[in-house]
Amino acid sequence: MFSQATPVVRNLMIINVIFYVVTHFISPDLQTVFSGYYPSAPQFQPWQIVTHMFMHASLGHIFFNMFALFMFGSQLERVWGPKRFLNYYLICGLGAFALHELVVGYGYFSNYGTWFPMVQELFPSLGYSAAQGAARRLFVPVVGASGAVFGLLLGFGMLFPNTRLQLLFPPIPIKARYFVLGYGAIELMFALQNNPGDNVAHFAHLGGMLFGYVLLKKWQRERDVFY
Repeated sequence: MFSQATPVVRNLMIINVIFYVVTHFISPDLQTVFSGYYPSAPQFQPWQIVTHMFMHASLGHIFFNMFALFMFGSQLERVWGPKRFLNYYLICGLGAFALHELVVGYGYFSNYGTWFPMVQELFPSLGYSAAQGAARRLFVPVVGASGAVFGLLLGFGMLFPNTRLQLLFPPIPIKARYFVLGYGAIELMFALQNNPGDNVAHFAHLGGMLFGYVLLKKWQRERDVFY
């Protein structure tokens, strides 16, 4: 599989695997450094806006993202070329982060009356260690390439709408356009449910699809990129 990947897809897979090995087995402390935190979190650093999309929470998380990156990304890179494909991938990932943090910020505003809560202001009676513990519970990081991958899924569905995809559950073939619409609807449903026990960043997935759609429409106006 790896040898059949296109150049940018192959390099993205390598970078993701390197980040996973280093942050899980060599230096776990770097997980806080590279994961994506909300801007008012004590752990936030500007580079996390980009590095969060190369971080993954588990082996299953990175496996499914890299498999989707290979399956859909390689086809898109062959059509667009390396530069346009990489731009699309990164913009979808950044858009996913932006929408996710916008929703998170709205939640803070609803609960605390401010878009940028500071731990020291919310927990003034706590000492430093206790305040840091409260910050870890309040500011939950986002990790993964899923937002960018959902953008790839959207792009594949728009460029190859009639391509049949073989699903595992249920084991039936389905056209790419219907798969994308169905998956997007499911993500929207879960996002609106806002289940406290759900640790999946559904709005990040939707953000990747949304920014991918806007970018594709922009390219379509400038130049026909569709078959």
